[in-house]
Amino acid sequence: MIEFLAKKLEWLDVNYWFYIFNDLSLFYIIIPFFILELIRYAYLKRLSKDLVLDSIANILTFGGFFLIEIILGILAITKVYYWVYNNISLPHLELNWATIICCVLLADFAYYWEHRTMHRIGIGWATHTVHHSSPHFNMSVAYRFGPLDAIMPIVFSLPIVMLGFDPILVLLSEVFVQVFQTLLHTEIIGKLTKPIEFIFNTPSHHRVHHGSNRQYWDKNYAGILIIWDRMLGTFEPEKEKVVYGISQPINSVNPIVVFFHGISRFVKKLGEIKGFSNKLLAFVKPPDWMPKQ
Repeated sequence: MIEFLAKKLEWLDVNYWFYIFNDLSLFYIIIPFFILELIRYAYLKRLSKDLVLDSIANILTFGGFFLIEIILGILAITKVYYWVYNNISLPHLELNWATIICCVLLADFAYYWEHRTMHRIGIGWATHTVHHSSPHFNMSVAYRFGPLDAIMPIVFSLPIVMLGFDPILVLLSEVFVQVFQTLLHTEIIGKLTKPIEFIFNTPSHHRVHHGSNRQYWDKNYAGILIIWDRMLGTFEPEKEKVVYGISQPINSVNPIVVFFHGISRFVKKLGEIKGFSNKLLAFVKPPDWMPKQ
């Protein structure tokens, strides 16, 4: 077993397997499952014009996010990541199953903290609120992104690069975590067996995360492993029926409104805050923070 985990792998093979799981899953899991969800909506007489337009808006916000991510990704991978990797990282790690598994686990743990930060600081929520603003919950919601959602991962994944992991492997691991998350955006799958529910993030756990119910706020940040939430005090089981969305609904399926509503609300809030230092604090304080009068 140890020999298997330590055996050196070729990048061509590693890229191929990540391509199967990260890229092609769109065609053999996500799209077919979304079609199944639409059939379910129709059967339950919930297939409305609002739901269809909301789903279209989700895909269009992903287009805007993807363009920004490509630009930032090129800069981060070719400049920042590789500068860190070549200048201030620990000795570079060999590519094998052990380092791949460790990198995925570290990417998952980094995602937990990145996700938690996006919820708990003003500028983070200003962009991440886009993802939570849909009143529906299906596979298309997984592609509902805000304009700055590609920035936080860079900050939290740099320490992994500093440990000696190749930047490309770090990027592929991050995408793997995101693809796993995509599969959790569904109401079709109920609760799974207790061991799975205890260890892994599941559709049930992620439904809680998307709930606007007060007891569900800021819970279940996990990517793949829900044990991070259990260990760090942010776990909440699905009990009360989940009401999806945010506390201040946007009531719009216009993709431009959806994509920019968090930033526009944050800018409006900055205009209401007096004092330059207080304005700066609004970026890092909790989203509901306002200075004392």
